[in-house]
Amino acid sequence: MGYRGRLRTPPVLLADPVVRVLRFAVRLPFLLWHLLVHLPLTLLLLTPPFADIRLAGGDRLDHRMVRWWSGGLLRVFGMRVRRTGEPMPGAVLFVANHVSWIDIVALHSQRMMGFVAKREIAGWPVVGWVVARGETIFHQRGSQESLGGVLHEMLARLREGRAVGVFPEGRTRDGRAVGPFHARIFLAAVEAGAPVQPVALRYGEGGSAQPVVAFAPGESFFGNFLRLLGEPARPAEVAFLEPVVPGDAEGRRRIAEIARERIVAAMRT
Repeated sequence: MGYRGRLRTPPVLLADPVVRVLRFAVRLPFLLWHLLVHLPLTLLLLTPPFADIRLAGGDRLDHRMVRWWSGGLLRVFGMRVRRTGEPMPGAVLFVANHVSWIDIVALHSQRMMGFVAKREIAGWPVVGWVVARGETIFHQRGSQESLGGVLHEMLARLREGRAVGVFPEGRTRDGRAVGPFHARIFLAAVEAGAPVQPVALRYGEGGSAQPVVAFAPGESFFGNFLRLLGEPARPAEVAFLEPVVPGDAEGRRRIAEIARERIVAAMRT
């Protein structure tokens, strides 16, 4: 009896590391192909004269390529997108909860938008290079001058009819809760009269993998990137929620509150 008990434990302890190595071995060639073959093709089609080509339905070729490449990267990591709701067209401020770097990829797989992101991302391998060419607006944390420039650029893009994406929490967390939203980032939408569409991002069934996808304490981007490459296949849920129209809510603080409330409610369903 005791002998059989000792035999039950080692397979359980060994299974996960072995399976992770196998997943890594299978996915790494697909990742390299996606970076060395698909990425150069995508970047080529992001440049003139290809970028301005209009496809059936009026979609721009460069926007379609960003969505295609982002969706492919998610599949390499074993993530299958489940979308609910529809992203609004035109000038929209998309606001989402922030879990990890892969949030940008998940949103870009559904809708082209210029993200507001911390300046450090520009130096990240692969992702930094790609997002810099994806209309990203970089912000230096803690700099009021930088924030002023970001808000000015956001306002200009919204007035041009373009979409902007932000993470109003300002930083990633442990994935277990949605932090407070910084109201100032909503000022551009108020001044442009653009709708704000909240987006709830969940990983795993019902958000069960939020803490897994989130950065571990002290974990670098590269460490998180490699760790997620060995994770089990799971859904990535992207829920586009009811938009908030500036005229329907009084001021940026109330818009921030409503947007957060809708995301938190969606995370609980």
